[in-house]
Amino acid sequence: MKILLVEDNLLNQKVVGFYLKRFNHSLECAGNWIEAIEAFQKGNFELILMDIMLPGKNGFEITAKIRDLEVQMGKEEGIPIVALTANALDNDEEKCLQAGMNGYLSKPFSAEDLNAMIEKFRK
Repeated sequence: MKILLVEDNLLNQKVVGFYLKRFNHSLECAGNWIEAIEAFQKGNFELILMDIMLPGKNGFEITAKIRDLEVQMGKEEGIPIVALTANALDNDEEKCLQAGMNGYLSKPFSAEDLNAMIEKFRK
């Protein structure tokens, strides 16, 4: 599966990349909102893994921009976006889903947890 990871922390990028290689997924990383939007517009990703706490614009704002772009592009079905967050408060998952994301995974997570979430969105 071709995946875009929106994550500003290089160590987290490496860990997720290592996890994804174990399950034969391909990964491209974006470290900020500008890179994320450019990568989304250029790439044909099957899934986006979205950190919530990012510099400039947060994961909620980036998701809203991607959803707006999908409408402008006439896409019938939006790309699945899974929130990756260290915030594990009671209503964080609900906030992510209300923001237009399709899934939620709390850090830290295992390779198996990540792959199980990804597999939910495999076509």
